[in-house]
This record gives sequence, structure tokens and C-alpha cells, in this order.
Amino acid sequence: MNATQKRDLAITVLIGVLLWFCPVIPEGVKPEAWHLFAIFAATIVGFILSPMPIGAVAFVGITVAALTKVITVKVAISGFGNGTIWLIICAFLLARGFIKSGLGRRIAFLIIKAIGKSSLTLGYAITLSDLVIAPATPSSTARAGGILYPIIRSLSTALGSEPGETRRKFGAYIMQLEYQANAITCAMFMTAMAGNPLCVELAEKAIGVQITWGSWAMAALVPGVISLIIVPFLLYKIYPPEIKDMPTAKKMAVDELEKMGPMTRMEKIVAVVFVGALALWATSELTKIGATVVGMLAVSVLVLTSVLTWDDVLSEKGAWNTMFWMGALMSLAGALSSSGFIKTVADMAGTAIQAAGMSWLTAFMLLIVIYVYSHYAFASLSAHIGAMYAAFLAVAVSVGTPPLLAALAFGAVSNFMMSLTHYGGGPAPILYGEGFVTQGEWWKIGFIMTTVNLVIWLGIGSMWWKMIGLW
Repeated sequence: MNATQKRDLAITVLIGVLLWFCPVIPEGVKPEAWHLFAIFAATIVGFILSPMPIGAVAFVGITVAALTKVITVKVAISGFGNGTIWLIICAFLLARGFIKSGLGRRIAFLIIKAIGKSSLTLGYAITLSDLVIAPATPSSTARAGGILYPIIRSLSTALGSEPGETRRKFGAYIMQLEYQANAITCAMFMTAMAGNPLCVELAEKAIGVQITWGSWAMAALVPGVISLIIVPFLLYKIYPPEIKDMPTAKKMAVDELEKMGPMTRMEKIVAVVFVGALALWATSELTKIGATVVGMLAVSVLVLTSVLTWDDVLSEKGAWNTMFWMGALMSLAGALSSSGFIKTVADMAGTAIQAAGMSWLTAFMLLIVIYVYSHYAFASLSAHIGAMYAAFLAVAVSVGTPPLLAALAFGAVSNFMMSLTHYGGGPAPILYGEGFVTQGEWWKIGFIMTTVNLVIWLGIGSMWWKMIGLW
């Protein structure tokens, strides 16, 4: 542990200790609930500062909670047996099948071959590729960095665009485009980003609302598609590439597809499993087969057909790391909710908002805006969700916002706010780190695109949500 990590660890512990021994506890909050909040807050600070890997921070957090008898051991480990946790693990393993088989690359190259005739249409090709792959890849980093980044980096090189003097030829535009598209596709499916199932779980624990895979996808359908249509075109206008025509892109895609040859047995199996999983997820209310069971079935088929070996399963570090930090956070969040802490704080905030004379709709919009732009203080979507989602959701519901509307809206914006900064989400270090886009450009574009998405989702999205009966 270096000096910076030691300092950050000390800050994390200090915040927890100060809160624990705070002489003034809000009225209506029991001392045990306040002590649990102190541990929870310190854990979230640890997520943000990262003195240790996020999984280690979370595990230490629940250990301290059990050691101090704030929660029982049974409660401390309850999150690890949660069905949502295992859904996300299964989705990670399905994503590994996509990458291992090469199906993800094949899909991207087929789309580029079909519509990649100019920089603009190529931008839409990359966007469409991300969208098609998104439901089966819960890691935005794996999708953007593991599948699409090598493709767009190769395209940039082929067009003579490299970091430095030639960056604006094409590379800067396509790197920024993939980041923006990835943020939107994360918002469109429950299984498209690791933090989305956490939103689902927190919504159930905080306000008793159950979100299905289908209800999330339905709510995100219209605003998501509109964002995916507008954002690439808008980016092309405000941050245009110097190269407009793209005669070599199609050839490159054709060459790569020829190298890959016909679809392999492994690719065909992954494709069938992927389509089958989507169908079962989308019809879960009819089939009564839960989303987690569908994910388990998909992984079982991949293992039985040798697409994935058991070593592949064991070596999927992203899945097991997610289980540790998300399971621990669910345990703490569930206990905090059961203690009455969140309800008490939400009621206090709701009373203050109502005293100001705001309607529920005005208060809801204001809370969403504050929630989104506070992401400047976070380097992880999951950390932001863990820190603020349940609290803001509870406040929104306390002032009269329909519960399912609030849960889905906060879940969606928890994704596209990623594009605000060059550290706002997992793909950022990969796409920004190449050096095609300056920090100033990244922040400027990020603010514009996040604001545009916010207007689309709260404007057109609200009308769509009213049409489908969310409010």
C-alpha cells in the first residue's frame, strides 16, 4: 500500500469513527441504526477513494459491522445469496462467451460492413454494435474495452489517425462516440451494466418496488432509441472528424470477416443461447421463469457445450469481484433500510421539500438533476449508486412520486451520467487513455451530451412513461 492509499484509508476510517461518535443523532434514528450508517458511509467513502480494491473495502465493511454487533453474521452474509447477485455473475459469464467465441467482434464487423460508408454512418454502426451486445454484457468496460475498442482503434490506425497531430482525423471522434453510446446502452437494459441490478435490489429494499428485466427494457425503449439516434449526429456536428467519407471501413470489415471465416460451432451456440436468454428475460412475466434462473440456464448450456470451461468460470475475476462488493453492499443497504434509517431521513427531506411548496413532479425533476451532476464527485457508477440511489429514491417517493417511475428513472440516469468526465465510468480510462481527446474536450462534450440525454429522458421519456402507465 503506497502513501496515497494509506492516506485514503486513514480518511475512510476517520469518517467512519467521527460519524460513529457523532454527539448529535437525527431525531427518530436509533443509535444502532446510526452506527450502521457510520459503517455504511465509511464503506462508500472507501469505494470513492479506493485505498484498496472495491471488493476488499466492502468485505472489511461488513466484517466491521458484524464484529461490532451492529448486524448479525447471518445478515452480514445475506447479500451473497441474493438472486440479483447471481444474475449479474451469469451475465458476466455470458459476456465471456461472447468474447471467447469471437461472436461480439463478428457482429460489430457485420454491422460496419452493412452501414459503415462514412464517418457518420460508421458512428451509427459502432452505436448499433454496442446496443446489440449490451443485454448480454453487464460490464460496460468489457463491452467498450474488450470488444469494440480494438475495432475502433484499428480503424483509426487504418485511416492514419493517431494521438497527436492527426487525432482529429477520425480517432478522437470515434473514441468519444463509443463512450457516449456505451453510456446510453447501459441505461437500456438491466443486464447492460453491473450497477443496474444493484438499483433493482435497492429499489425493492428501500421502497418495496420490484423491477423486472422486461419493465426496465420497456421503460428505456423510447428515450433510449431517441438518444441513440440524436447523440451520434449531434457529436458529428459539434466534434466532427476531418475525414468524412469512409471507403476503407467496409473493406476492413470484409477483410476481418474473411479472416474469421464461417461462424464456428462455438459462435453458433453463443448466438442461440443469447437469443434464447433475451426471449426468456423479455417474457418472464408469462413464463414465470425468473431472470436469475434464465442466466443460470444460459451459463449451464455454455458449460455443457464446452463453450466455457470451468477454468473460464473460475477465472472470470470481474464476476467474483462484483459478487464481493455488491453482496456486501446489499447486506449493509438492506440492514440500513430495515433499521428505519432511510425512511426517517427520506421523510425529513420530503417534509422540507413539501414545506417549500414544490409539486411532486418539480421535486422529482430537481432530485434527478442533483443526482446526475453530483457524478462529478464519483469515479464509479456503482459507487454513486451505492451512495445515493436509495436515499434519493426514498425522498422522491416521500414527496409523492410514483414508486416504479422513480425507481426506473433513477436507474436509467445512473448510467448516462457516466459520460460527464474522463473518469466517470469503467470504459473511460481505456478510451481517454489513448490520448485522442483532451480533458477539456472530454468534459465539454460530456456535459453537453449528459444534458441532452437528461432532456430526452425527462422530456420525451416522461411522456412515454405516462403512456405505459408508470404515472
